[in-house]
Amino acid sequence: MRAPLVAVVGGGKCSGAEAAWAAAVGRLVAEGGAVLVCGGLGGVMEAAARGAKQAGGLTIGILPGSDPEAANPHIDVAIATGMGEMRNALIVRAAGAVIAIGGGWGTLSEIALARRIETPVVGLHDAFVPTVAIPRVEQPEQAVQWALEQARRREV
Repeated sequence: MRAPLVAVVGGGKCSGAEAAWAAAVGRLVAEGGAVLVCGGLGGVMEAAARGAKQAGGLTIGILPGSDPEAANPHIDVAIATGMGEMRNALIVRAAGAVIAIGGGWGTLSEIALARRIETPVVGLHDAFVPTVAIPRVEQPEQAVQWALEQARRREV
């Protein structure tokens, strides 16, 4: 059986609290035997990738630009798409489940695209309460447990 892919989405710039949640999520994703997928740049993406790498996990960054060297240093597999923000669709299409932390317009587009293609999304202190109806949790452990259950259910 292949490892499930869990996407972590959020702002390219984030608060210290969001970075801490993202790092914890990344670590827990790796400890749960999943592969972390993200946009590969800074902020929430970098914190999640850092957490996953610290736990010995595999990280994939699906980049908006054409240069794989633009990926943050915690990305193992950098996929340079040259697609700009359209790469958001690839992130949520690749994932079995998505965890949204904080965020702005790009994160909102990832949530919308994921819901459109029925990829499960959970919010962990996301920026879209109460305007976007998705399940929400308060702790990184809850987010990862939910995402792993959803991703594994979709693989069957």
